[in-house]
Amino acid sequence: MSLRYAAERAVSPRDESVSWVVVSSEYKLHLEACAYLASLRMADRSINTERTYAPRVALYLSYCADHGLDWKAPGLPWLARFLHWLVDEPLPAKGAGKPAEDRFRRKKTANAIMTTVCGFLQFCSQQGWAGADTVAQLSEHKYLSYLPPGYDPGEEGQFRTVRTKAIKFDVAVEGYEWLNPAQFKILIGLTRHARDRFLVALLAGTGIRIGEALGLRREDMHFLSNSAGLGCQVAGPHLHVRRRRNSNGALAKARMPRWIPVTAELVTLYADYVFERDQVAEAADTDIVFVNLFKAPLGRAMTYHNAKDLFNRLAKQAGFPARPHMLRHTAATIWVRNKVPRDVVKNLMGHVSESSMEPYVHATDEDKREAVERVAAIQKGQALA
Repeated sequence: MSLRYAAERAVSPRDESVSWVVVSSEYKLHLEACAYLASLRMADRSINTERTYAPRVALYLSYCADHGLDWKAPGLPWLARFLHWLVDEPLPAKGAGKPAEDRFRRKKTANAIMTTVCGFLQFCSQQGWAGADTVAQLSEHKYLSYLPPGYDPGEEGQFRTVRTKAIKFDVAVEGYEWLNPAQFKILIGLTRHARDRFLVALLAGTGIRIGEALGLRREDMHFLSNSAGLGCQVAGPHLHVRRRRNSNGALAKARMPRWIPVTAELVTLYADYVFERDQVAEAADTDIVFVNLFKAPLGRAMTYHNAKDLFNRLAKQAGFPARPHMLRHTAATIWVRNKVPRDVVKNLMGHVSESSMEPYVHATDEDKREAVERVAAIQKGQALA
């Protein structure tokens, strides 16, 4: 029987920090995979990235073991077969019992797994652990005939030629999901606790990422009309987003700190949450804003897993998809549609590139209907003239 590999969550006994490792069915660490995951931490990547990449690497190692391949030098044809296997192989059943029909990965998911595998092999090649010949074939040169918005090709077009993945499926670009006002009203109406209500409203009202929200500390919440007493010269209620390590693994993606104004409604929701939080004695010594109040360990900072469970419950009750990042899209979409200057929206979102703004411009059914009817009215008027 070939070895199987799995991603496992590791908690440091020294400071309770979380990391991810890859172990075999013989309970041995896969040293190269663990080194790759450790390199992500050294590069200051989010624990969420590490948690996502670990099972992808474990899946690749298991595939190689099952097919008798040397994972260090699998060869380009076998990597292409692995990519197709990812979408052809049924996914394991969830929970007890066999599902009504097999489930399969999407091509977009297979591409994401292959991207991680290529990154893993490239890292191992740099360390002298993997074959350089295979790694050299993982990407190819491509000339950019069409430049993405905000992309700088260079004065002589020297940046038009880039390296892209050689092994991938061609997939359609999917639109960004967001919640319309009616859906948001339903979602926030389903929250049972002041903490959850404040979290949902905060994500939609400020556009911050879930990692940034879970990493907020009470010192970041400048919700008074004047924060001069806190050493802050920003006028009006606002919050600060800062990149730093937190006990729950939350990490702000943007490296530059920024401040975001908040509405009076958000200030009121925060006051409600603080009152609810003050009823839990274990939360008194925790500086993190969002903490466990209803399940043990009480007072401990909320994690990504806690937030995911919350949104899964809300989505199930609401009857439509609802994920934290959809609220970020919602905030950006509303700002753009209400004619907020793009550079202001870009700053609020913590984006560096102008091209990052493009996905947030959604066309609603009303937008499209209005455009068609407006042109029809103009043509009708011209015909009557």
